[in-house]
Amino acid sequence: MSDELELRPREECRYDAVSLGEVMLRLDPGELRIRTARDFSAWEGGGEYNVVRGLSRVFGLRCAAVTALVDDEVGHLIEGLTMAGGVDTSLITWMPSDGVGRSVRNGLNFTERGYGVRAAKGVSDRGHTAIAQLCPDQVDFDHLFGTLGVRWLHTGGIYAALSEQSAATAKAALEAAKRHGTVVSYDLNYRPSLWRSIGGPDRAQEVNRDLARYVDVMIGNEEDFTASLGFEIDGVDEHLTDLPIEEFNRMIETAAAAYPNFRVIATTLRGVRSASVNDWSALAWSRSTGLLRSAQRTLEILDRIGGGDSFASGLVYGLLSGQPLQTALEYGAAHGAFAMTTPGDTSMATKAEVIKLAGGGNARVDR
Repeated sequence: MSDELELRPREECRYDAVSLGEVMLRLDPGELRIRTARDFSAWEGGGEYNVVRGLSRVFGLRCAAVTALVDDEVGHLIEGLTMAGGVDTSLITWMPSDGVGRSVRNGLNFTERGYGVRAAKGVSDRGHTAIAQLCPDQVDFDHLFGTLGVRWLHTGGIYAALSEQSAATAKAALEAAKRHGTVVSYDLNYRPSLWRSIGGPDRAQEVNRDLARYVDVMIGNEEDFTASLGFEIDGVDEHLTDLPIEEFNRMIETAAAAYPNFRVIATTLRGVRSASVNDWSALAWSRSTGLLRSAQRTLEILDRIGGGDSFASGLVYGLLSGQPLQTALEYGAAHGAFAMTTPGDTSMATKAEVIKLAGGGNARVDR
């Protein structure tokens, strides 16, 4: 991908990849529902963080998370889970606790996996969180991207939607990344519930269109592109298994014309037969390759949350390691597929498993 992305040399950077976004405590009721559960498993997760967690734990890269947590027991639980994922926690901004969470809190995310006709369901409790209050002057982005050195920054529309401050902080980070030659990827990740109280779709488009000017690798599904950037795509139904690729191609070409800074555009394609069975593939585009499609698979889903983040993680790994876009796309689709076979937001796959599946491997027993 040297013709598409100019990557800083690894030896001059402390980090291969850094994320900017919220890391929440996910509480998982397993096979039960949130409303009936008596026990929950605790995981860490967040749309931006999940990407670098995969890059670190699965692909062996040097990664860190720029985030903020409350300096209390829950905050340090999230810190410990992040450290277990192999992600450097030295860039966390710690905010003092007021004892009750009245002024600043850690984010919680209750998530049930769904099964058959029952869809997966998430209930977030993330108002007034530490990361939503992080301001641009609280992080020395020039020191991070300039002095320490970062090859790749990943952030997205979930973080940008948390507050007015988060949108401003995201812009400051993207501006600094571009000043120092760091490649930027951005997952649009449109969530109506996050934008509803701060201006809705109009505000989402205003913020995301502004941030898109700094992005090299833009990621999102069809709803993300239409709701976040205002590009229309016709004839798409998430329950269809035969998706109109020509409409995706038209949307991507429109986005590329509007934002000539986009070097790569990528999207996942998901046909939802039920919560337990999905058709899964992905598309990627660059100016030199045109539109590419990954292998198509019918997946049996254990936990679909985080599949798109793991797609992004595999794609970014492929691009960081200098692979052709088609190979990077296959890594992303394979990694996303693996992530949905295990519980939690993040992947439990190995790099060898991802590369094997991306190359056409199957699920026969390894002995």
